[in-house]
Amino acid sequence: MNADRAYLFAGGGTGGHIFPGLAIAEELRRLAPGSAGPGVHFACSHRPIDETILTEAGEAFTRSSANPVGASPRVALRFVRGWGRSLREARGLIRSLRETSGRLDVIAMGGFVAAPFARAAKVERTPLTLVNLDAVPGRANRWVARLAGRAFTAADAGPADWVRVPPIVRRAARAPGESAHCRAALGLDPAKRTLLICGGSQGARTINGLAERLAANGPAWRAWQVIHQTGTDDAARAAAAWSAAGVSAVVRPFFDLMGLCWGASDLALARAGAGSVAEAWANHVPTVFLPYPHHKDGHQRANARPLETAGGAVIETDLVDPARNMAGAGKTALDLMENEARLDEMRRALCALGPADGAERIARALVGG
Repeated sequence: MNADRAYLFAGGGTGGHIFPGLAIAEELRRLAPGSAGPGVHFACSHRPIDETILTEAGEAFTRSSANPVGASPRVALRFVRGWGRSLREARGLIRSLRETSGRLDVIAMGGFVAAPFARAAKVERTPLTLVNLDAVPGRANRWVARLAGRAFTAADAGPADWVRVPPIVRRAARAPGESAHCRAALGLDPAKRTLLICGGSQGARTINGLAERLAANGPAWRAWQVIHQTGTDDAARAAAAWSAAGVSAVVRPFFDLMGLCWGASDLALARAGAGSVAEAWANHVPTVFLPYPHHKDGHQRANARPLETAGGAVIETDLVDPARNMAGAGKTALDLMENEARLDEMRRALCALGPADGAERIARALVGG
């Protein structure tokens, strides 16, 4: 890395921690004077999803040996035992990047990977910025905030000195054209209404189970087709279910160009991670959200609440059992698929929320700071 200004994004374990970093990096490069642009590096976890995302994005990255923080004694012990090693790695990477740039900024994107890099930045006297994404900040972010020189939040969360910004969305997750263009690019009928089913970057088993029940509801699919991101484990089974039902569907474990998927869609059925909520907002796609059912703090429900309050989304409870979910979220989705006027109202409500330009605002602050 040879640049007058460099940025190290620390976060990983899910796409929700990495994609916002990519969005901010895009804006930093757009704003940077000169042809070389700023140096950008990512510190991520050892989970395969991190490597997949960053490799496809063409970004330089280093895997951290940091372990997740958990409530169980076994997980907590693993975190403590690995802390020293992950901190040494973080300090070494910061020193290395700083040697080849005039200035290095560390941007903590949340999650367990961010923690050792936040501590390392403090020890190495390197500027540290926190970017919070969830409406209920996790313990890592609350801890990092005490070390950071400044904090941004893309949700109505945190203390008063955290700077509120709109959602953070990368270009690849924004629709590149009209719906007909996006559908054709995915191999779908350009004129047919489309439902997007997405459990996040790693899929969601309970949403995939609900999708199988939806596939069996034949009459609904005369006017609709499907885009289904399943995660690694359920792709073959989901594809078989849609095929058996005679429903036109594009099924993949993971879509890197999510903008095509959102741009093609008239309605979405999705988890309520900060990334999915931000992308629904940015692309003005009415969405039925099923927050992850096992989070004790309920932060995914809180993430989606502003969209529901605005009238652009519906939040349902993930009841885990496919039959019960079909009676709840499934019925809601089917009812919306038959109510074009309601979908138009929801889309207008999402448009009224304003631009999802959080990445640009944070990048400008970083460049200016």
